[in-house]
Amino acid sequence: MPTTRRKFIINTAMLTGAAALGMSFAPKKAPKLSFSTLGCPDWDFNTIVDFAAKNNYRGIEIRGIQRQMDLTLCKEFSKENIAATKEQLTKNNLRIINLGASANLHTAEPKERKKNLDEAKRFIDLASELNCPYIRVFPNNLPKDSAKEEALQLISNGLIELGNYSKDKNVRVLMETHGDLVHTKDLITVMQAAKFAHVGLVWDVCNMWVITKESPKQVYQQLKPWIHHTHIKDAVLKDGNPNYVLLGKGEVPIFEAIDVLRKNNYKGYYSFEWEKLWHPEILEPEVAIADYPVAMNKHFNNEK
Repeated sequence: MPTTRRKFIINTAMLTGAAALGMSFAPKKAPKLSFSTLGCPDWDFNTIVDFAAKNNYRGIEIRGIQRQMDLTLCKEFSKENIAATKEQLTKNNLRIINLGASANLHTAEPKERKKNLDEAKRFIDLASELNCPYIRVFPNNLPKDSAKEEALQLISNGLIELGNYSKDKNVRVLMETHGDLVHTKDLITVMQAAKFAHVGLVWDVCNMWVITKESPKQVYQQLKPWIHHTHIKDAVLKDGNPNYVLLGKGEVPIFEAIDVLRKNNYKGYYSFEWEKLWHPEILEPEVAIADYPVAMNKHFNNEK
């Protein structure tokens, strides 16, 4: 069978990554790397797993497979196939580290709110079956007036409800720093009101910095108790909007964040979130997802 263009690109990217790292490319203090499938929306599951294994990833964050965002409908996670999926991951020394739900917690309308919370609960059940430690939920657009405080309380209440649901399933519910909820003060308000062992944060450094310009070191010191997972990406700002670029090629002080995590003995994954599904104009996943471990391992090796 002739080699397809996609396979050629993937193989070329792998060889380029290996050459850049050298044959002994394990860094002195190897970071735990994962990537979000948001970055490869058209890859099937086999391609995702093969690419992760061959590019020195240890985890995969599932945010859709071939544009199916409700993971409970993906064939890989059906009752008939889930055991084979878990075996495939084990054979490749990989684990699913996070399931990205589309559930938002700021919605007040009762039917819509129930729909979002029910989705999150389905994801919690699936994560438990997959031995996946986290699911991700998020807020988005908050009211600009006095109703903001009510929205923050709604978000906290949602986290508490989901945390109670997940407490016996060995799954933690993480809220991403996302949308309008990116200011440290507001995040602290939400998390302090949701005091529960099974909730926490996905720290998306870029999401926060492009809006607040807060120093990642200062942000980390305030949010440290709740950070269990990270989204790592870089961008160049154009008219105030992020244009995503390869790691280290943009304006985001992303390595400041990575360094403060490492120096504080962060135990989680540094998860590459390449937003290809939402921004089809950015580089192809074969290039970007292969570049990420090269850039990260180089940084960890060069760090004093």
